[in-house]
Amino acid sequence: MHKPVLAALALVLALGGCATVRDSRLNPVNWFGRESTETLAPRGGWLTETDRRALVPVVTEMEAIPTTGGALVRASGVTETQGWWDVELRPVNRGRPVDGALIYEFVVAEPRGATAVSTEASRTVTAGVKVPTERLAGVRRIVVRGAQNARSVNR
Repeated sequence: MHKPVLAALALVLALGGCATVRDSRLNPVNWFGRESTETLAPRGGWLTETDRRALVPVVTEMEAIPTTGGALVRASGVTETQGWWDVELRPVNRGRPVDGALIYEFVVAEPRGATAVSTEASRTVTAGVKVPTERLAGVRRIVVRGAQNARSVNR
């Protein structure tokens, strides 16, 4: 019983090592196919997601608070109605300074349905972003842009 198993194992190993049988179906290494990589991504790649958020109409407040690791930029703005969400200070130019100014756009996503106007306090949104010390090198001014105005602070 052991001799036929050993003989079959020796034959399989010998065939696997033969150069002439390397690419044939007799080679047990080829029995399960070659490794291949398949992807579900389309040929042109995935479409890049566009940011459909709007600029906050009016930036009412802006400040840069120094921290041990850089600065915290905080801004507040007022929307036309209540319910605006997904608030962010989105960096312009990938967060690199332009002419010594670090620029952020104050963006918000509009409400999913009809909302009330109500008071200014209920329509106020606030966002903040941490700016590391390395990014502040060479920056003389930080700007936060809205749709109708922009606020800035000098260093």
